[in-house]
Amino acid sequence: SLAWTLKAWCALLVPISPRWADKHNGERRLMLRMEFRTFRQAFIEIPCQIVKGARQVRWRILAWNPWLGLFFRLDAAL
Repeated sequence: SLAWTLKAWCALLVPISPRWADKHNGERRLMLRMEFRTFRQAFIEIPCQIVKGARQVRWRILAWNPWLGLFFRLDAAL
């Protein structure tokens, strides 16, 4: 139940820009319908390298998946 709630809240918090409203609404619907296993692989298990230096923390994404655009929009919203 908690996993489903996490997935649903993430989908509902994704911002939708007016210019790309059709595409963003479609992505939101797909995210709401996806199974938690797929959600975990697309949004939680993203391989990345964390680099600390010059008083900053940077993430380097090491693999690409089709959900990264949605992931970064959600990250910017949070």
